[in-house]
Amino acid sequence: MIESDKELSAMVQELWDNDINRLQPGKDYRISLQGKAGDNMTISDNNDGAGYPLFTFVDENIFKKETFLAFISLLDNYESDAGEPEIVTAEEVAENYKFLDSVIQTPTMKIAHKYLVEKHLSPENETQFKEQLYRIWFELYARRGSSRPDSSGFEHVFVGETRGGRTVIGFHNWIQLYLQEKLGHIDYKGYSVNANSPQPDENKHILALQFSWKNGIKPKGSIFIGVSPEFEFALYTLCFLTSPNERVKVQFSFYDVEIVCHHYNQKHIGTTYPAMAEKKHFFLNL
Repeated sequence: MIESDKELSAMVQELWDNDINRLQPGKDYRISLQGKAGDNMTISDNNDGAGYPLFTFVDENIFKKETFLAFISLLDNYESDAGEPEIVTAEEVAENYKFLDSVIQTPTMKIAHKYLVEKHLSPENETQFKEQLYRIWFELYARRGSSRPDSSGFEHVFVGETRGGRTVIGFHNWIQLYLQEKLGHIDYKGYSVNANSPQPDENKHILALQFSWKNGIKPKGSIFIGVSPEFEFALYTLCFLTSPNERVKVQFSFYDVEIVCHHYNQKHIGTTYPAMAEKKHFFLNL
């Protein structure tokens, strides 16, 4: 691992250790992996490796916690169709700031903020830091193919968008996945795995999967499961501000993960998500 990865890995481990609102698999939630998703990118049932929902149980009392409550209030603030301009109301702006207010009081975000200040990447002043977070995550921009502001980092990563009504883009959050599945808008089609990736596990907090949402298909998505909103928000903000690379490898707990983080105009998050690092193969030269 290169030096900066080691340093970032130590930071991510600290975020992980302090994620006091993380759910426990098997206790606070249960998932059913079922079969491997097919390779076809159609919405048809021939591609379905799973006859049942992904989530079999989630203790929804968790959603009463402040950051979860504030996070969930943001999920219905967006037009899912990329290309459809977003109209942000005063009430929605207030909800965005309420979420930021709740998140920056958490141990994980405080750790991330302290580190970013030490690296001269974020202002120490809390109000100015919130403004920086707002710009990175909530400021609108025009996604590819659109002439008007129709997207934001938050919408893309945590809520999800559709392109041309047929393809799901973004959508890397387990809470949105669970809530949309509960409403009948998600059809989980199985886990995604290739020859070099580790086998999925119902007790792990990361999963690559395929699903359809509304009328679109997400051929392969990758999400953290059971982590708090503040953990993801802190982790992705950290990767966005500290790494010029669009893929950064981190090791924490027993996970070996690449965080993909695409910048948009160097000011906003285009997309960001976890990808399980592939297993290395060693060959003997006999």
